[in-house]
Amino acid sequence: MDYRIPEYLQNLLNELDEFIEREIRPLENENDNIRFFDHRREYARTDWDNGGVPHPDWEALLAEAKRRADKAGFYRAQLPKHLGGSGLGNLDMAVIRDHFASKGLGLHNDLQNEHSIVGNNVGLMLLMNYGSEAQIDEWKEKIAAGEAHFSFGITEPDHGSDATHMETTATKTDSGWVINGEKMWNSGLHTADRDIVFARTHGEPGSAEGITAFLVPLDAPGVDILEYVWTFNMPTDHAHVRFTNVEVDETQLFGELGRGLQIVQHFFNENRIRQAASSLGAAQYCINESVEYAKERKPFGKPLAVNQAIQFPLVDLQARASMLRSFIRETAWLMDQDGAFTVSDKISMANYQGNRLVCEAADQAMQVHGGMGYSRKKPFEHIYRHHRRYRITEGADEIQMRRIAGYMFGFMSQRNPKGVTTDTYKTQADSEATQRA
Repeated sequence: MDYRIPEYLQNLLNELDEFIEREIRPLENENDNIRFFDHRREYARTDWDNGGVPHPDWEALLAEAKRRADKAGFYRAQLPKHLGGSGLGNLDMAVIRDHFASKGLGLHNDLQNEHSIVGNNVGLMLLMNYGSEAQIDEWKEKIAAGEAHFSFGITEPDHGSDATHMETTATKTDSGWVINGEKMWNSGLHTADRDIVFARTHGEPGSAEGITAFLVPLDAPGVDILEYVWTFNMPTDHAHVRFTNVEVDETQLFGELGRGLQIVQHFFNENRIRQAASSLGAAQYCINESVEYAKERKPFGKPLAVNQAIQFPLVDLQARASMLRSFIRETAWLMDQDGAFTVSDKISMANYQGNRLVCEAADQAMQVHGGMGYSRKKPFEHIYRHHRRYRITEGADEIQMRRIAGYMFGFMSQRNPKGVTTDTYKTQADSEATQRA
């Protein structure tokens, strides 16, 4: 295996860097848009009088950046050519997200809401794999362009990591289904076009079989957003929502009846490796900034950088970052070769290690920078507060370790799940990657 970044990918990184300097940086600095990234960022991004959700001006700025990126041919780059993209694979996306995050805060790639000039767009991946023909026809172009998105309703107030005991139900009727229950941390709901709601349609509590996904219109009678839960890092788009006798017709069933957890795992595996890469890049930014500051800062007449108490923690962080980078790229490459479900243990390893690393790197950066590091003049507090969530969401550290143990001790097996035999989204991307190479 050649461990160097392929020439086509390095050329793309160069093109992206040029685009950022030409189009995105000027947009970031005009009309005081920099308020969304400097010490005012949390205040400016948050609509405090509207439940704490993202401010419309902030989201309008993100939309304009996406529009420019789409016009330049970058926003859809991860999509297959038949969806207007370039067919980038998991390795490509891991390298790009690491590269972007290592640049620090900016309009090119804001990790707080998965915004990037190269879209992640896991929702479209789910649509192309599990949506009906009618659902694909209705949504694929809008989602591909970043003009529409689905929210994801799986966690419940009394059921977090164990989705098999969810209490939300969907009962069959003559014309469709009736959904009852509550969801927590239903992110992105304030602007979502549909909510992918997971509900038990049959089977016993604790059984993976019998959980089904539905595309629920948010204007349907009985959908009630109770609150947006304020979090460690604001703004919030994490809704607590109640579904009371919500009627959906048969066309809104998403994926195979009773096999909704397959969709959940597919989403997690695809997103976790990219999240790991983003955490790695943000950690690298913290390390790099600390090294430069240590060389410049001269208390007691000498640079901080000559002190081993400064050197050694940063050396350890750099060593871990370097090893993790190789591991993430190997795992992403294997995903491209054999599918996301063949390396689930490695994905979990990369994810929880990456999320731990960035929290420790941000904390060390605050320590090296002293009082200024603790202030909002520097981005380290924002990086810490944002990335700390990923040690809980989409599988807490302990859940990731439990999954790894399951594979290590033979309680779980690596395989493509039943029903994922033809992946039109991935197959097309694989074909294009082979042609490109």
